[in-house]
Amino acid sequence: MWNPIHKIQTGWHSVVGELKKCTWPTIPELRESTVVVVVTVLILTTWVTLADLVCGHVVRFLTK
Repeated sequence: MWNPIHKIQTGWHSVVGELKKCTWPTIPELRESTVVVVVTVLILTTWVTLADLVCGHVVRFLTK
């Protein structure tokens, strides 16, 4: 007979076992990665905003 509780327990033990194999970042590594992500997002946001503004001006100029 199919036992859902047994399947959940087996899955949970597998997840816990895999998580024990992981190497977690140290606090300085985590801070460094966070800074890299934030700076990258800011750069990309600026790039997309400027490209949108330029394209908008070009379209308005061409359609007048």
